[in-house]
Amino acid sequence: MQLKPVTKKVIWLFAIGQLGWSLMSAILTNFIEAFYQPDTVSVGEGMLYFIPQGRVIFGVFTVIGGIYALGRVFDAVTDPWIGNLSDKSRNPKGRRIPFMKRAAIPLALITIMVYICPGRGAADASALGGRGILNAVWVLVMMLLFYLFMTIYCTPYNALIAELSRDQKTLADISTAISFTFIFGSAIGYMAPTIWSAITPAVGSRVWAMRIVFVVLALIAMVCCLVPALTIKEKDYVDAKPSEGNAFSSLAKCFSNKNFRIFVGSDICYWVGITMFQTGLLHYVTVLMKLAESWSTILYIAMTLLSVMCYVPVNRLMRKFPKKRLVVFAFLGMCLVFAITGLSGFFGLPGIVSGVLVVICASFPMAILGIIPQTIVADIAKSDAITTGENHDGMFFAARTFSMKLGQSLSILLFTSLGTISVATGLGYRIAAFAAVDFCLAGAVVLHFYNEKKVQEILQKNSFEK
Repeated sequence: MQLKPVTKKVIWLFAIGQLGWSLMSAILTNFIEAFYQPDTVSVGEGMLYFIPQGRVIFGVFTVIGGIYALGRVFDAVTDPWIGNLSDKSRNPKGRRIPFMKRAAIPLALITIMVYICPGRGAADASALGGRGILNAVWVLVMMLLFYLFMTIYCTPYNALIAELSRDQKTLADISTAISFTFIFGSAIGYMAPTIWSAITPAVGSRVWAMRIVFVVLALIAMVCCLVPALTIKEKDYVDAKPSEGNAFSSLAKCFSNKNFRIFVGSDICYWVGITMFQTGLLHYVTVLMKLAESWSTILYIAMTLLSVMCYVPVNRLMRKFPKKRLVVFAFLGMCLVFAITGLSGFFGLPGIVSGVLVVICASFPMAILGIIPQTIVADIAKSDAITTGENHDGMFFAARTFSMKLGQSLSILLFTSLGTISVATGLGYRIAAFAAVDFCLAGAVVLHFYNEKKVQEILQKNSFEK
Protein backbone atom coordinates (compact mmCIF):
# COMPACT_ATOMS: atom_id res chain seq x y z
CA MET A 1 0.00 0.00 0.00
CA GLN A 2 1.35 3.40 -1.05
CA LEU A 3 1.29 5.78 1.90
CA LYS A 4 0.33 9.42 1.43
CA PRO A 5 2.98 12.06 2.11
CA VAL A 6 2.86 13.75 5.52
CA THR A 7 2.16 17.32 4.43
CA LYS A 8 2.36 20.54 6.43
CA LYS A 9 -1.43 20.47 6.69
CA VAL A 10 -1.38 17.01 8.26
CA ILE A 11 1.37 18.07 10.65
CA TRP A 12 -0.61 21.08 11.88
CA LEU A 13 -3.88 19.16 12.16
CA PHE A 14 -1.96 16.68 14.29
CA ALA A 15 -0.38 19.46 16.35
CA ILE A 16 -3.76 20.97 17.28
CA GLY A 17 -4.38 17.86 19.38
CA GLN A 18 -1.33 18.78 21.45
CA LEU A 19 -2.81 22.23 22.04
CA GLY A 20 -5.95 20.57 23.42
CA TRP A 21 -4.35 18.18 25.86
CA SER A 22 -1.68 20.66 26.96
CA LEU A 23 -4.44 23.15 27.79
CA MET A 24 -6.29 20.57 29.90
CA SER A 25 -3.04 19.60 31.56
CA ALA A 26 -2.36 23.28 32.33
CA ILE A 27 -5.82 23.69 33.87
CA LEU A 28 -5.07 20.88 36.29
CA THR A 29 -1.33 21.08 36.91
CA ASN A 30 -1.07 24.85 37.20
CA PHE A 31 -4.10 25.54 39.40
CA ILE A 32 -5.00 22.45 41.42
CA GLU A 33 -2.69 23.51 44.23
CA ALA A 34 -3.79 27.17 44.07
CA PHE A 35 -7.48 26.15 44.19
CA TYR A 36 -7.31 23.55 46.95
CA GLN A 37 -4.38 24.91 48.99
CA PRO A 38 -4.76 28.70 48.60
CA ASP A 39 -2.20 31.08 50.05
CA THR A 40 -3.08 33.95 52.37
CA VAL A 41 -3.24 36.44 49.48
CA SER A 42 -5.89 34.37 47.68
CA VAL A 43 -7.92 33.83 50.85
CA GLY A 44 -7.88 37.56 51.45
CA GLU A 45 -9.38 38.02 47.98
CA GLY A 46 -12.29 35.67 48.67
CA MET A 47 -10.91 32.19 48.05
CA LEU A 48 -12.46 29.40 50.15
CA TYR A 49 -11.07 26.21 51.64
CA PHE A 50 -12.56 22.94 50.39
CA ILE A 51 -10.27 20.27 51.82
CA PRO A 52 -8.19 19.93 55.04
CA GLN A 53 -5.09 22.14 55.05
CA GLY A 54 -1.58 21.78 56.44
CA ARG A 55 0.75 18.78 56.49
CA VAL A 56 -1.73 16.19 57.75
CA ILE A 57 -0.57 13.03 55.96
CA PHE A 58 2.10 11.43 58.19
CA GLY A 59 2.72 14.97 59.40
CA VAL A 60 4.75 15.60 56.21
CA PHE A 61 2.51 15.87 53.13
CA THR A 62 -0.53 18.03 52.47
CA VAL A 63 -3.84 16.51 51.39
CA ILE A 64 -3.73 18.02 47.90
CA GLY A 65 -0.08 17.03 47.53
CA GLY A 66 -0.91 13.44 48.46
CA ILE A 67 -3.91 13.37 46.09
CA TYR A 68 -1.90 14.78 43.21
CA ALA A 69 0.99 12.39 43.78
CA LEU A 70 -1.31 9.38 44.06
CA GLY A 71 -3.03 10.42 40.85
CA ARG A 72 0.31 10.67 39.09
CA VAL A 73 1.43 7.26 40.35
CA PHE A 74 -1.85 5.75 39.10
CA ASP A 75 -1.32 7.60 35.84
CA ALA A 76 2.20 6.25 35.50
CA VAL A 77 0.99 2.67 36.07
CA THR A 78 -1.64 3.00 33.33
CA ASP A 79 0.87 4.31 30.77
CA PRO A 80 2.44 0.90 29.96
CA TRP A 81 -1.01 -0.72 29.91
CA ILE A 82 -2.46 1.78 27.41
CA GLY A 83 0.78 1.85 25.42
CA ASN A 84 0.69 -1.91 25.07
CA LEU A 85 -3.01 -1.94 24.13
CA SER A 86 -2.31 0.66 21.47
CA ASP A 87 0.76 -1.17 20.11
CA LYS A 88 -1.25 -4.42 19.88
CA SER A 89 -4.42 -2.87 18.44
CA ARG A 90 -5.79 -4.40 15.23
CA ASN A 91 -8.46 -1.75 14.71
CA PRO A 92 -8.98 -1.28 10.94
CA LYS A 93 -8.84 2.50 11.45
CA GLY A 94 -5.41 2.37 13.05
CA ARG A 95 -3.62 1.70 16.33
CA ARG A 96 -3.70 5.28 17.68
CA ILE A 97 -6.53 7.50 16.39
CA PRO A 98 -9.43 5.35 17.73
CA PHE A 99 -8.05 5.68 21.29
CA MET A 100 -7.78 9.46 20.92
CA LYS A 101 -11.33 9.76 19.60
CA ARG A 102 -12.80 7.87 22.56
CA ALA A 103 -10.87 9.82 25.20
CA ALA A 104 -11.32 13.48 24.18
CA ILE A 105 -14.85 14.19 25.47
CA PRO A 106 -14.61 12.31 28.82
CA LEU A 107 -11.25 13.99 29.46
CA ALA A 108 -12.75 17.47 29.11
CA LEU A 109 -15.77 16.71 31.30
CA ILE A 110 -13.63 15.23 34.07
CA THR A 111 -11.25 18.22 33.93
CA ILE A 112 -14.24 20.39 34.82
CA MET A 113 -15.51 18.08 37.56
CA VAL A 114 -12.16 18.12 39.39
CA TYR A 115 -12.99 21.69 40.46
CA ILE A 116 -16.70 21.21 41.20
CA CYS A 117 -16.73 19.24 44.45
CA PRO A 118 -19.99 18.38 46.26
CA GLY A 119 -19.30 20.03 49.64
CA ARG A 120 -19.45 23.78 50.24
CA GLY A 121 -16.25 25.67 50.91
CA ALA A 122 -15.46 27.67 54.06
CA ALA A 123 -13.50 30.80 54.82
CA ASP A 124 -11.94 28.95 57.76
CA ALA A 125 -10.50 25.48 57.08
CA SER A 126 -11.32 24.36 60.63
CA ALA A 127 -15.04 24.88 59.90
CA LEU A 128 -15.13 22.33 57.07
CA GLY A 129 -15.84 19.28 59.21
CA GLY A 130 -16.89 16.19 57.27
CA ARG A 131 -17.33 18.22 54.09
CA GLY A 132 -13.55 18.49 53.83
CA ILE A 133 -13.10 14.72 53.78
CA LEU A 134 -15.95 14.30 51.26
CA ASN A 135 -14.41 16.88 48.96
CA ALA A 136 -10.96 15.30 49.27
CA VAL A 137 -12.35 11.90 48.23
CA TRP A 138 -14.18 13.55 45.30
CA VAL A 139 -11.02 15.27 44.10
CA LEU A 140 -9.04 12.03 44.38
CA VAL A 141 -11.58 10.06 42.29
CA MET A 142 -11.81 12.80 39.65
CA MET A 143 -8.01 13.05 39.49
CA LEU A 144 -7.67 9.31 38.91
CA LEU A 145 -10.24 9.46 36.10
CA PHE A 146 -8.56 12.53 34.63
CA TYR A 147 -5.21 10.80 34.40
CA LEU A 148 -6.73 7.62 33.02
CA PHE A 149 -8.35 9.43 30.09
CA MET A 150 -5.33 11.69 29.63
CA THR A 151 -3.24 8.55 29.20
CA ILE A 152 -5.74 7.02 26.76
CA TYR A 153 -5.38 10.15 24.61
CA CYS A 154 -1.73 11.10 25.04
CA THR A 155 0.07 7.75 24.84
CA PRO A 156 -1.27 6.86 21.36
CA TYR A 157 -0.89 10.50 20.30
CA ASN A 158 2.79 10.57 21.23
CA ALA A 159 3.40 7.24 19.47
CA LEU A 160 2.23 8.86 16.23
CA ILE A 161 5.14 11.30 16.43
CA ALA A 162 7.60 8.53 15.55
CA GLU A 163 5.24 6.78 13.13
CA LEU A 164 4.47 9.89 11.07
CA SER A 165 8.17 10.84 10.97
CA ARG A 166 9.70 9.08 7.98
CA ASP A 167 12.90 11.14 8.07
CA GLN A 168 14.70 13.53 10.39
CA LYS A 169 13.28 16.63 8.65
CA THR A 170 9.69 15.47 9.16
CA LEU A 171 10.51 14.56 12.75
CA ALA A 172 11.94 18.04 13.35
CA ASP A 173 8.92 19.69 11.69
CA ILE A 174 6.43 17.67 13.75
CA SER A 175 8.34 18.31 16.97
CA THR A 176 8.48 22.03 16.24
CA ALA A 177 4.76 22.19 15.43
CA ILE A 178 3.63 20.31 18.53
CA SER A 179 6.03 22.30 20.68
CA PHE A 180 4.41 25.48 19.40
CA THR A 181 0.90 24.21 20.13
CA PHE A 182 2.01 22.83 23.50
CA ILE A 183 3.38 26.13 24.67
CA PHE A 184 0.42 27.99 23.14
CA GLY A 185 -1.99 25.72 25.01
CA SER A 186 -0.03 26.26 28.21
CA ALA A 187 -0.10 30.02 27.62
CA ILE A 188 -3.87 30.00 27.18
CA GLY A 189 -4.06 28.12 30.46
CA TYR A 190 -1.97 30.80 32.15
CA MET A 191 -4.46 33.43 30.99
CA ALA A 192 -6.92 31.97 33.51
CA PRO A 193 -5.92 34.17 36.50
CA THR A 194 -6.35 37.35 34.46
CA ILE A 195 -9.75 36.23 33.18
CA TRP A 196 -11.14 35.11 36.53
CA SER A 197 -9.86 38.28 38.20
CA ALA A 198 -11.72 40.33 35.59
CA ILE A 199 -15.03 38.49 35.90
CA THR A 200 -15.06 37.98 39.69
CA PRO A 201 -16.90 41.29 40.39
CA ALA A 202 -19.64 40.36 37.91
CA VAL A 203 -19.92 36.77 39.14
CA GLY A 204 -19.78 37.77 42.80
CA SER A 205 -17.60 34.80 43.78
CA ARG A 206 -13.92 34.18 43.15
CA VAL A 207 -14.51 30.42 43.35
CA TRP A 208 -17.22 30.40 40.68
CA ALA A 209 -15.27 32.83 38.52
CA MET A 210 -12.43 30.30 38.51
CA ARG A 211 -14.81 27.45 37.74
CA ILE A 212 -16.42 29.30 34.82
CA VAL A 213 -12.99 29.93 33.31
CA PHE A 214 -12.03 26.26 33.70
CA VAL A 215 -15.29 25.15 32.00
CA VAL A 216 -14.73 27.40 28.98
CA LEU A 217 -11.08 26.44 28.59
CA ALA A 218 -11.83 22.70 28.95
CA LEU A 219 -14.46 22.86 26.19
CA ILE A 220 -12.02 24.68 23.89
CA ALA A 221 -9.43 22.01 24.68
CA MET A 222 -11.92 19.24 23.89
CA VAL A 223 -12.55 20.63 20.41
CA CYS A 224 -8.80 20.83 19.78
CA CYS A 225 -8.30 17.22 20.92
CA LEU A 226 -10.98 16.07 18.48
CA VAL A 227 -9.39 17.80 15.47
CA PRO A 228 -6.69 15.18 14.65
CA ALA A 229 -8.97 12.35 15.78
CA LEU A 230 -11.65 13.36 13.27
CA THR A 231 -9.57 14.71 10.38
CA ILE A 232 -6.55 12.37 10.06
CA LYS A 233 -7.01 8.89 8.59
CA GLU A 234 -4.18 7.06 10.28
CA LYS A 235 -3.99 4.22 7.75
CA ASP A 236 -3.28 6.73 4.96
CA TYR A 237 0.03 7.66 6.59
CA VAL A 238 1.09 4.79 8.82
CA ASP A 239 1.65 1.14 7.97
CA ALA A 240 2.70 -0.51 11.22
CA LYS A 241 2.08 -4.06 12.29
CA PRO A 242 0.63 -4.74 15.75
CA SER A 243 3.23 -5.84 18.27
CA GLU A 244 3.04 -8.92 20.46
CA GLY A 245 3.58 -9.48 24.18
CA ASN A 246 2.09 -8.05 27.35
CA ALA A 247 2.62 -4.62 28.83
CA PHE A 248 5.32 -5.64 31.30
CA SER A 249 7.42 -7.55 28.75
CA SER A 250 7.17 -4.63 26.30
CA LEU A 251 8.12 -2.15 29.01
CA ALA A 252 11.05 -4.34 30.04
CA LYS A 253 12.29 -4.36 26.44
CA CYS A 254 12.19 -0.58 26.35
CA PHE A 255 14.15 -0.25 29.58
CA SER A 256 16.66 -2.84 28.44
CA ASN A 257 17.91 -0.09 26.12
CA LYS A 258 20.73 1.60 28.04
CA ASN A 259 20.42 4.92 26.25
CA PHE A 260 16.72 5.04 27.01
CA ARG A 261 17.36 4.38 30.70
CA ILE A 262 19.82 7.27 30.78
CA PHE A 263 17.37 9.57 29.02
CA VAL A 264 14.56 8.63 31.42
CA GLY A 265 16.76 9.30 34.46
CA SER A 266 17.59 12.75 33.13
CA ASP A 267 13.97 13.37 32.18
CA ILE A 268 12.69 12.61 35.68
CA CYS A 269 15.07 15.19 37.15
CA TYR A 270 13.96 17.78 34.59
CA TRP A 271 10.25 17.24 35.27
CA VAL A 272 10.73 17.61 39.02
CA GLY A 273 12.38 20.98 38.45
CA ILE A 274 10.04 22.38 35.81
CA THR A 275 6.91 21.27 37.67
CA MET A 276 8.09 23.07 40.79
CA PHE A 277 8.40 26.18 38.63
CA GLN A 278 5.01 25.81 36.92
CA THR A 279 3.10 24.83 40.05
CA GLY A 280 4.54 27.66 42.05
CA LEU A 281 4.44 30.40 39.42
CA LEU A 282 1.36 32.08 40.87
CA HIS A 283 2.96 32.08 44.36
CA TYR A 284 6.33 33.25 43.04
CA VAL A 285 4.66 36.21 41.37
CA THR A 286 2.38 37.26 44.24
CA VAL A 287 4.44 36.28 47.31
CA LEU A 288 8.08 36.61 46.23
CA MET A 289 7.86 39.29 43.53
CA LYS A 290 5.03 41.15 45.31
CA LEU A 291 3.13 41.62 42.03
CA ALA A 292 -0.60 41.39 41.33
CA GLU A 293 -1.99 37.97 40.43
CA SER A 294 -2.64 39.03 36.83
CA TRP A 295 1.11 39.47 36.31
CA SER A 296 1.51 35.69 36.24
CA THR A 297 -0.47 35.71 32.99
CA ILE A 298 1.43 38.64 31.51
CA LEU A 299 4.83 37.19 32.30
CA TYR A 300 3.97 33.70 31.06
CA ILE A 301 2.54 34.99 27.78
CA ALA A 302 5.63 37.17 27.28
CA MET A 303 7.83 34.14 27.97
CA THR A 304 5.74 32.11 25.50
CA LEU A 305 6.03 34.68 22.71
CA LEU A 306 9.78 34.98 23.15
CA SER A 307 10.11 31.20 23.24
CA VAL A 308 8.10 30.81 20.03
CA MET A 309 10.45 33.29 18.33
CA CYS A 310 13.27 30.87 19.19
CA TYR A 311 11.62 27.85 17.51
CA VAL A 312 13.04 28.39 14.04
CA PRO A 313 16.61 28.90 15.32
CA VAL A 314 16.29 25.77 17.50
CA ASN A 315 15.01 23.78 14.50
CA ARG A 316 18.11 24.83 12.55
CA LEU A 317 20.48 24.24 15.44
CA MET A 318 19.21 20.64 15.68
CA ARG A 319 20.72 19.98 12.26
CA LYS A 320 24.11 21.44 13.18
CA PHE A 321 24.73 20.43 16.78
CA PRO A 322 24.21 17.24 18.81
CA LYS A 323 20.79 17.21 20.44
CA LYS A 324 22.29 16.18 23.75
CA ARG A 325 24.51 19.24 23.86
CA LEU A 326 21.56 21.56 23.23
CA VAL A 327 19.43 19.93 25.93
CA VAL A 328 22.25 20.15 28.51
CA PHE A 329 22.63 23.84 27.65
CA ALA A 330 18.87 24.28 28.19
CA PHE A 331 19.03 22.53 31.56
CA LEU A 332 21.71 24.97 32.70
CA GLY A 333 19.63 27.87 31.41
CA MET A 334 16.65 26.73 33.45
CA CYS A 335 18.89 26.49 36.52
CA LEU A 336 19.56 30.21 36.09
CA VAL A 337 15.82 30.88 35.76
CA PHE A 338 15.01 28.99 38.96
CA ALA A 339 17.81 30.75 40.83
CA ILE A 340 16.51 34.18 39.78
CA THR A 341 13.04 33.13 40.93
CA GLY A 342 14.33 32.01 44.33
CA LEU A 343 16.19 35.29 44.82
CA SER A 344 13.22 37.49 43.86
CA GLY A 345 12.70 40.32 46.32
CA PHE A 346 16.33 40.42 47.44
CA PHE A 347 19.02 43.03 46.68
CA GLY A 348 16.43 45.82 46.61
CA LEU A 349 15.30 44.96 43.09
CA PRO A 350 11.60 45.50 42.26
CA GLY A 351 9.65 42.30 41.62
CA ILE A 352 9.01 43.27 38.02
CA VAL A 353 12.77 43.22 37.35
CA SER A 354 12.97 39.60 38.53
CA GLY A 355 9.93 38.78 36.40
CA VAL A 356 11.46 40.27 33.26
CA LEU A 357 14.78 38.48 33.88
CA VAL A 358 12.91 35.17 34.22
CA VAL A 359 11.07 35.80 30.94
CA ILE A 360 14.25 36.62 29.03
CA CYS A 361 16.38 33.81 30.46
CA ALA A 362 13.70 31.11 30.13
CA SER A 363 12.59 31.67 26.53
CA PHE A 364 15.43 29.95 24.64
CA PRO A 365 15.82 26.97 27.04
CA MET A 366 12.05 26.44 26.93
CA ALA A 367 12.15 26.33 23.14
CA ILE A 368 14.89 23.70 23.22
CA LEU A 369 13.16 21.58 25.87
CA GLY A 370 9.85 21.88 24.07
CA ILE A 371 11.22 20.49 20.80
CA ILE A 372 14.26 18.27 21.26
CA PRO A 373 13.53 15.71 24.04
CA GLN A 374 10.67 14.07 22.13
CA THR A 375 12.88 13.80 19.04
CA ILE A 376 15.45 11.99 21.20
CA VAL A 377 12.78 9.49 22.25
CA ALA A 378 11.77 9.02 18.61
CA ASP A 379 15.43 8.45 17.66
CA ILE A 380 15.86 5.86 20.40
CA ALA A 381 12.60 4.11 19.48
CA LYS A 382 13.53 3.96 15.79
CA SER A 383 17.06 2.76 16.43
CA ASP A 384 15.75 0.12 18.84
CA ALA A 385 13.26 -1.11 16.21
CA ILE A 386 16.09 -1.40 13.69
CA THR A 387 18.32 -3.27 16.13
CA THR A 388 15.72 -5.66 17.58
CA GLY A 389 13.28 -5.97 14.68
CA GLU A 390 10.37 -5.12 17.02
CA ASN A 391 8.37 -1.90 16.90
CA HIS A 392 7.41 -0.57 20.33
CA ASP A 393 6.95 3.13 19.52
CA GLY A 394 3.86 3.39 21.71
CA MET A 395 5.58 1.80 24.66
CA PHE A 396 8.70 3.99 24.36
CA PHE A 397 6.57 7.13 24.51
CA ALA A 398 4.46 5.60 27.28
CA ALA A 399 7.64 4.94 29.25
CA ARG A 400 8.81 8.51 28.62
CA THR A 401 5.44 9.77 29.85
CA PHE A 402 5.89 7.50 32.87
CA SER A 403 9.12 9.30 33.72
CA MET A 404 7.44 12.67 33.29
CA LYS A 405 4.62 11.72 35.65
CA LEU A 406 6.98 10.22 38.18
CA GLY A 407 8.92 13.48 38.23
CA GLN A 408 5.73 15.52 38.54
CA SER A 409 4.49 13.33 41.40
CA LEU A 410 7.70 13.83 43.35
CA SER A 411 7.62 17.54 42.55
CA ILE A 412 4.09 18.18 43.79
CA LEU A 413 4.79 16.28 47.02
CA LEU A 414 7.88 18.39 47.60
CA PHE A 415 6.33 21.69 46.56
CA THR A 416 3.11 21.43 48.56
CA SER A 417 5.11 20.41 51.63
CA LEU A 418 7.79 23.08 51.23
CA GLY A 419 5.10 25.67 50.52
CA THR A 420 3.79 25.34 54.08
CA ILE A 421 7.10 26.59 55.52
CA SER A 422 6.72 30.18 56.71
CA VAL A 423 3.87 30.96 54.30
CA ALA A 424 3.80 34.65 55.22
CA THR A 425 7.45 35.20 54.23
CA GLY A 426 7.47 32.80 51.27
CA LEU A 427 10.53 30.95 52.59
CA GLY A 428 9.13 27.59 51.47
CA TYR A 429 8.66 28.88 47.93
CA ARG A 430 12.28 30.05 47.83
CA ILE A 431 13.48 26.64 49.02
CA ALA A 432 11.37 25.00 46.29
CA ALA A 433 12.93 27.22 43.61
CA PHE A 434 16.48 26.28 44.68
CA ALA A 435 15.50 22.60 44.91
CA ALA A 436 14.46 22.93 41.25
CA VAL A 437 17.99 24.19 40.48
CA ASP A 438 19.49 21.05 42.01
CA PHE A 439 17.22 18.72 40.06
CA CYS A 440 17.94 20.40 36.73
CA LEU A 441 21.68 20.21 37.40
CA ALA A 442 21.30 16.50 38.14
CA GLY A 443 19.40 16.07 34.85
CA ALA A 444 22.26 17.66 32.92
CA VAL A 445 24.82 15.38 34.58
CA VAL A 446 22.83 12.22 33.85
CA LEU A 447 22.17 13.15 30.21
CA HIS A 448 25.92 13.52 29.69
CA PHE A 449 26.12 9.70 29.57
CA TYR A 450 23.60 9.37 26.70
CA ASN A 451 25.44 7.91 23.66
CA GLU A 452 23.85 9.99 20.92
CA LYS A 453 26.58 9.13 18.44
CA LYS A 454 25.73 5.42 18.55
CA VAL A 455 21.99 6.05 18.10
CA GLN A 456 22.56 8.32 15.10
CA GLU A 457 24.95 5.83 13.49
CA ILE A 458 22.23 3.15 13.60
CA LEU A 459 19.69 5.53 12.05
CA GLN A 460 22.04 6.71 9.32
CA LYS A 461 22.67 3.16 8.15
CA ASN A 462 18.99 2.53 7.54
CA SER A 463 16.12 3.87 5.51
CA PHE A 464 14.97 6.22 8.28
CA GLU A 465 17.55 8.69 6.99
CA LYS A 466 16.87 8.09 3.29
